Amino acid sequence: METISWSDFEKVELRTGTITAVDEFPQARTPAWKLTIDFGDEIGERRSSAQIVDLYTAEDLLGRQVIAVVNFPEKQIGPFMSQCLVTGFTREDGKVVLASLDQPVANGLKLG
Repeated sequence: METISWSDFEKVELRTGTITAVDEFPQARTPAWKLTIDFGDEIGERRSSAQIVDLYTAEDLLGRQVIAVVNFPEKQIGPFMSQCLVTGFTREDGKVVLASLDQPVANGLKLG
């Protein structure tokens, strides 16, 4: 494991956001949802592709708060442009469990 400095960590913009739309992504090589996430007034809405269909339905995700990296460059995923990275943990079986909050907070708050 590589050690990073505090200043390295401070560069990562981990922010809270609420999922406002969940769309199917049939063109994805690995099954995924297309998510629209509201990060509040400062950042606004961003979109992300998330390979979490094994554990989460669209109904499970709509209105859920997530933690995402919002300062990575955009990434083209097939016909879709992903604008942030929703965080999660990969289980031994390969399924991803979302990193989440145990209490509601304002959209756009920064971890740190």
